[in-house]
Amino acid sequence: MNERRVVVTGYGVLSCVGNNVPAFWDALVNGKCGIGTITRFDTSAYRTHIAGEIKGLDVSNFISPKEARRMDLFTQYAIIATAEALQCAGLSNNPGEKRPDGDRFGCMVSSGVGGLATMGKECQVLLEKGPDRVSPFLIPMMISDMAAGAVAMRYDLRGPNLGLVTACATGCHSIGEAFWTIKHDDADMMVAGGAEASIVPLGLAGFCALKALSTRNDDPLHASRPFDRDRDGFVMSEGAGVLVLEELGHAVRRGAPILAEVVGYGATADAYHITSPAPDGNGCARAIQMALRHAGIAPDELDYINAHGTSTSLNDKYETLAIKAALGDAVGKVAVSSTKGTTGHGLGAAGGLECIACIKSIEDGIIPPTINYENPDPECDLDITPNTARKRDVRYAMNCNLGFGGHNGTMLFKKFEA
Repeated sequence: MNERRVVVTGYGVLSCVGNNVPAFWDALVNGKCGIGTITRFDTSAYRTHIAGEIKGLDVSNFISPKEARRMDLFTQYAIIATAEALQCAGLSNNPGEKRPDGDRFGCMVSSGVGGLATMGKECQVLLEKGPDRVSPFLIPMMISDMAAGAVAMRYDLRGPNLGLVTACATGCHSIGEAFWTIKHDDADMMVAGGAEASIVPLGLAGFCALKALSTRNDDPLHASRPFDRDRDGFVMSEGAGVLVLEELGHAVRRGAPILAEVVGYGATADAYHITSPAPDGNGCARAIQMALRHAGIAPDELDYINAHGTSTSLNDKYETLAIKAALGDAVGKVAVSSTKGTTGHGLGAAGGLECIACIKSIEDGIIPPTINYENPDPECDLDITPNTARKRDVRYAMNCNLGFGGHNGTMLFKKFEA
């Protein structure tokens, strides 16, 4: 590994359980579920009526109405979460302010599915009013890379800028590639993570057609139940999770807060199926082992894994196999949980949100629980921290994310030690 060390100096969150990091973390630790009946459109014709919607957010407090009209919601979420992350890192988040270090400050914030709201709206315009009435902002609002582009333009980040798309592994891979960018001396700071705003008619219809969603419509607070025997599908949610990553020497020189160190990253492919994980969990297992190898640690040194844990039959079963294969005899020493019981599944935002959960577990010495675990599944026989948070000194914490198309991503964080 290159000698340049990479640390986390800031984080920002928008989620269905809180619109900043303290509220988000409080909900995770205390199992306050953010799932409810969808309020934004009529779901009576759909199989699923529930999701994790963001609540109490006034976008106009951050973005002018004119700007907002030219941005899909996922881009707005990315901008707002980045503002908190920059402030946490002791950096200016004033829009348009020139940044003297901007050439060495990059951005990798993306979305798994992009501007579905914009796409659905403008398709309707096309069909009802014709091509001449389609908005000239359709393409720049819809494309997934626009979160990275808009964040960079707003905060004057002129370094490496990419919008990676790996479905539900998007946020994780974005953070991982930003980590490598700093390691390879192509930047000193990076904003990285994921944003998603897919709770729209087209998004809900698509996932309903896949029969991937929970239909526990009468009991939304208990619908997302990772690793539970009676799980019946995931629950869509929305939001953004963004980190500020920084080269250690750069962070120290400016007196930045150091929240954790980034020490490993894994990225592999199942090369198996468009939606199902590989049955043997081999791809995810190799991603876990890759991150451990980067960090130079043995499996029994790992303290916590925030699992992808979607609450779907296949994911939870095969991810269990992956974790067991990767860790071997050490698997019983590692605390595991899926925070998607609380937040639902943020799709492309999941990796950003769940990496922040890992960092907070290191900071506070708490393993957030897997809530709604009522009926053990013998095929998911990990220590999944059921229902109640657990005090534990966490030195190493790993996040795992899997995406449609067979994408696997892992990020490994360490308690900072000078």
